[in-house]
Amino acid sequence: MKENLIHYRTSVCNINYHVVWSVKYRRKVLDTEVELYLKDLVCQIAADKGFTVQLFECGECDHVHCFVTAPPKLSVTDIVKYLKGITGRKLFERFPAIRQKLWKGELWNHSYYCETIGSVSEENIRRYIEHQSKSY
Repeated sequence: MKENLIHYRTSVCNINYHVVWSVKYRRKVLDTEVELYLKDLVCQIAADKGFTVQLFECGECDHVHCFVTAPPKLSVTDIVKYLKGITGRKLFERFPAIRQKLWKGELWNHSYYCETIGSVSEENIRRYIEHQSKSY
């Protein structure tokens, strides 16, 4: 577990998210060429905004899975906003044909799925908290 810890000035942490979002109307627009560009773009955005993309995959040409490690100052809402906002605009610029498969000028669905991922299971955390001694 200790190798996963990231040291900041005032904190030590291991914050990971599994984030999934889909193309509007679940259109199958994320072909191989788009996926390669999208993966590079996501990694570039992460580097610019101060978080790390551990894994990135497109599923069934209509949704994205992203495993992200982030500092405590970045909320998952901000991370998703950066990823969906910037990639949507840049993909439309680079691949204008995508816009023809969609309408209203939006690439991504408004919603997303997020799950926190840690190196310790929920059961272990519960057991640890429940067995804390109360010495006061």
